[in-house]
Amino acid sequence: MISSDDEKEGGPFRLVLFLGLSLLVLVFAVAAATAIGDFNIGLKTVFLSVTNELGLTNVQIAPIEQSVVWNLRLSRALVAALAGAGLAMCGAILQALLRNALAEPFVLGVSAGASTGAVCVIVLGIGAGGLSLSLGAFAGAFAAFALVALLSNGATSGPNHTILAGVAASQLFNALTSYIVTTSGNAQQARDVMFWLLGSFGGVRWPDFQLLLLVVIFSLSICILMARSLDAFTFGDEDAAALGVPVARIRLVLFGLTALLTATIVSMVGAIGFVGLVVPHAARYVVGPLHLRLLPACAVVGAVFMVIADIVSRVIAVQQIVPIGVVTALVGVPFFAIILYRARP
Repeated sequence: MISSDDEKEGGPFRLVLFLGLSLLVLVFAVAAATAIGDFNIGLKTVFLSVTNELGLTNVQIAPIEQSVVWNLRLSRALVAALAGAGLAMCGAILQALLRNALAEPFVLGVSAGASTGAVCVIVLGIGAGGLSLSLGAFAGAFAAFALVALLSNGATSGPNHTILAGVAASQLFNALTSYIVTTSGNAQQARDVMFWLLGSFGGVRWPDFQLLLLVVIFSLSICILMARSLDAFTFGDEDAAALGVPVARIRLVLFGLTALLTATIVSMVGAIGFVGLVVPHAARYVVGPLHLRLLPACAVVGAVFMVIADIVSRVIAVQQIVPIGVVTALVGVPFFAIILYRARP
């Protein structure tokens, strides 16, 4: 029997059960996302198409269905899952480092900075042939971090100052992105970029999945190793240092991982907000605040959330695809308001 204290912290049994159920839901959500589209494909056909490609079966399936399942929809669904997992992990990390329930890449301007860096490569052609889209987004994300650190006066400011600095940085980089797009791109290019900035999984393929899988696994592994340090950060920098945590080094590494994850995701699918805000709180409610349990839970729940959001973006409007950022905002903004209301003095 699990004690009340274990239940509050999310005991091992609850964690295993929660992760197991969440993975089952994720598998079903990915299958549904692969089946739903301009024309629906049966789940049995989806399953056989995947097993055919993996060499497990050799069932005759219409070539168009085989191609749509494997080359278009499955890769899209898996990238959506990884993007949700990565953004949720970023939110959990930033909330611990800054000790603020509202911290996440979108709110802190990291997504906006990554978007500006990516748009500089796309529209202005900066570094063409030498600077990839991901590297441009990575540079923009770190520029946003640097600006937030400067505006918040580094370690001498409180978490609320950092959030306010993030809002200012977000507005600045969003303005720069809009200026670049409207003054340097043609009308069609501007429309495509603005749709991408709101989030779109339409152009992702298997190479994107492979790169993002490596980044997410690498980042999750490092964060798991630093889980106890993240627990210490929730009590403040001074208490973390008293517990033997090398505060400056750990903070730099974790901020770097957050920038790497955010930049990689933004360079592929655009800026998607509120995932890093909503998911950590939901996962924390079930498994507790300890990051050794929280981070894997965030990854799985974030993956489920993003895949379902992608499905909704394709069915909410007839013969149209709504940008994924619109769907996540419809969920995230009310949740944001609830957190603000609960945080009132």
